[in-house]
Amino acid sequence: MGGYELRQRIRAGEFNGQTSGQCPGYQQANVVILPASSADDFLRYCVSNPKPCPILAVGEPGQAKLTQLGHDVDIRRDIPAYRVFRHGEAVASCDNIMDLWQSDFVAFVLGCSFSFEAALQRAGITIGHIAAQRNVPMYITQIPTQAAGSFSGPLVVSMRAFNPAQAIRAIVLSERYPHAHGAPVHIGDPTAIGIADIHQPDFGDPPVLQDGDIAVFWACGVTPQLALRQAAPALAITHQPGHMLITDLPTDGTIT
Repeated sequence: MGGYELRQRIRAGEFNGQTSGQCPGYQQANVVILPASSADDFLRYCVSNPKPCPILAVGEPGQAKLTQLGHDVDIRRDIPAYRVFRHGEAVASCDNIMDLWQSDFVAFVLGCSFSFEAALQRAGITIGHIAAQRNVPMYITQIPTQAAGSFSGPLVVSMRAFNPAQAIRAIVLSERYPHAHGAPVHIGDPTAIGIADIHQPDFGDPPVLQDGDIAVFWACGVTPQLALRQAAPALAITHQPGHMLITDLPTDGTIT
């Protein structure tokens, strides 16, 4: 199934789950939607923090259909689950934002680590959360991001665990996908980056860990959601963690 077909199922209310493992070969994306008055600061935040915030596309104010990402991509209804923030607080979840859309909204579409998972699987690497049909575990770290205007906050990471040989291969392969967070930001001891209990993620599902596994951590596109808490715009909307926009862009394509 391609991105267009899954987006049609999402619009029809036939799919509202997490998207890891869906539509292999197509880029998945994090989404942040906020008023134009906050867009310049947020753009500078993304440029200053390219690991968690690799930019795939930025819409014009009021632009809901982002055709640069694929056929009939509508940012208001093509994500399985949205997260609504008011004054920096997450207050609701919904399956479309047609009634919330504003003429001054600017949509930012950022790369996602789900996009390189198919490459790992093609290399024979087992991804625990996909095999278990779970969402990827995500953690708030003590690593600060670079502030820009009113946006600041800690780095969020996603974690995948592998045996040593597969961990090395996963690191090498993911480095080829800078638009999907690229190489990991940390390997091994989670307490070194401020994660007290690896079995209790801040977002997503508990990890799948086998004896001898090495934890590998990638920058995560949930990072901007913490920055939204600091900036506290009157209204902002994101994807629910793990519930991504699936584009028509090939994962091995070049973003220009």
